[in-house]
Amino acid sequence: MEMEEKLIAPCGMNCGVCVNHLAMVNDIRKQGFRRKYCPGCLPRGENCTFMKDSCDLLGKGLVRFCTECPDYPCRRLKALDKRYRTKYHMSMLENLECIREHGMEAFLEKEEEKWRCPGCGGTISCHNGLCLHCDLDKLRRKQTYRWDD
Repeated sequence: MEMEEKLIAPCGMNCGVCVNHLAMVNDIRKQGFRRKYCPGCLPRGENCTFMKDSCDLLGKGLVRFCTECPDYPCRRLKALDKRYRTKYHMSMLENLECIREHGMEAFLEKEEEKWRCPGCGGTISCHNGLCLHCDLDKLRRKQTYRWDD
């Protein structure tokens, strides 16, 4: 498992730990799952799926990260961050601050450690806490599995 800079969205989301990206990487459709696949916000040319419609700078690709915006952190990013901290064990604001303070390389190393599956060394999804390599049985039993179900 190696985190990639191109998978860090401008809002601070690490698309590399998104369940739809990991579904694609692990090609779980071949194992009978119906799941959306996503290459990540930047690789699919979206800049930031979460924020692009409410932010002209992101929508037009004028900033790489929200931290470059004079309105950072805006109301919408704060709301998104609250939802992700509460439900998904990650914080966009913490991610952005880590990148700003320590640089991308240090952030990616921290993410690799945080989201590494202890069983296989793969990647755990922030959306459900599962490794889509090791934990497919849990997902088979409950396709809407969330952290600690």
